[in-house]
Amino acid sequence: MFEYFPNNYTWSLAVMSALNRGGQMSEIDEACRPLKEVAGVKALLGDATQQRAWFESWMKVAERVQRLGEADEAAGHPLSAGRKYQRAGLYYLLAERMPSHKDPRRLDAYKRGIEIYKRGLICRKEPVEFVEVPYTDKSGKHKLPAYFMKAPVPGRAPCVVHFDGLDVTKEIIYAAVGDEFRRRGVSLLIVDHPGVGAALRLQGLPSGPDTEKPAGASIDYLETRDDVDPKRIGIMALSLGGYYAPRAAAFEKRFACAVAWGAIYDYHACVADRIGGRGEPSVPGYAEHVNWVFGCDKIEDTLKIVKQMTLEGVADKITCPLLIVHGENDRQVPLWHAQKTYDAAVNSPERELKICYLADGGAEHCGADNGPLVVDYMTDWVAEKLGGQVKGI
Repeated sequence: MFEYFPNNYTWSLAVMSALNRGGQMSEIDEACRPLKEVAGVKALLGDATQQRAWFESWMKVAERVQRLGEADEAAGHPLSAGRKYQRAGLYYLLAERMPSHKDPRRLDAYKRGIEIYKRGLICRKEPVEFVEVPYTDKSGKHKLPAYFMKAPVPGRAPCVVHFDGLDVTKEIIYAAVGDEFRRRGVSLLIVDHPGVGAALRLQGLPSGPDTEKPAGASIDYLETRDDVDPKRIGIMALSLGGYYAPRAAAFEKRFACAVAWGAIYDYHACVADRIGGRGEPSVPGYAEHVNWVFGCDKIEDTLKIVKQMTLEGVADKITCPLLIVHGENDRQVPLWHAQKTYDAAVNSPERELKICYLADGGAEHCGADNGPLVVDYMTDWVAEKLGGQVKGI
């Protein structure tokens, strides 16, 4: 993986996220160059100082790119404006990744990020509908914000419900996969489900083990549409989604296929390793972040929840085709999670374990070193299983 910050995996991972999702290299360098001196000196400066430096530098670039977009829009060039707005939105969301969720600047950056990204989609006339998925849990009735992209095919199209992971949002997912599904004749519903994105930040909805519930609500919504084939709906998710998607497919039998974009067989093992100093975290302040995601004040309470997040006794209930994609050099989640998921999914009629090796690329966590390589494989597989247009439209 290209490591802009050789001594800071978390920051290098964020840089690769920007590159894989349309960021412009000189703008990324503009944000990161001032950070080189503080990137590898955690012991001296502490997380808070590093987080502040990252946040301020990325916000500065995001604001500049937004201003350029506004100048384009004022000049009557919405397509040029929209492309800049989407990059600015991405940069705001990358700035938002690093500070503590208790920092009020983080919520402001998030709101600015999703607003300007949406503005970019509208300016560029991207085929995106801004929809809400009705969802009820023990706390009441909610509406999960989502993007829906209709495949450019007549009649009812196949569709994928795409969930996020631990620390990404629907905007970041869209930037990675939206166009590739459309090109293959597959519609896409990207949902900020409980524990991520707007569901967590704006509605306070925490995650939990039973992901079949928001996944089922997503199918309920899709079944109200006359442009989606209810018999050809799949589910896909990345990172922590390596638990979310297989779990949902195991108990929500309406799914016609499932993709684990990075496997997680036992999430408790992952969390225990990271808070114990083993394995690389994707965000700083990892323990505080997972507490936020799962609605807990103490890591001991979070560990009780994630103890339930295992595919043992679950994966054998998956009865649809299952694809597991995992990197040989995943530094966050060891490869054994992928192998155990595959071995346990004995009742999946077409299960496949795709290991991405260092020799070919896509070998880091969720293909961070070569995102397009991994996305191509997954979207081709989904198009084949759901009856999309494998050769393109």
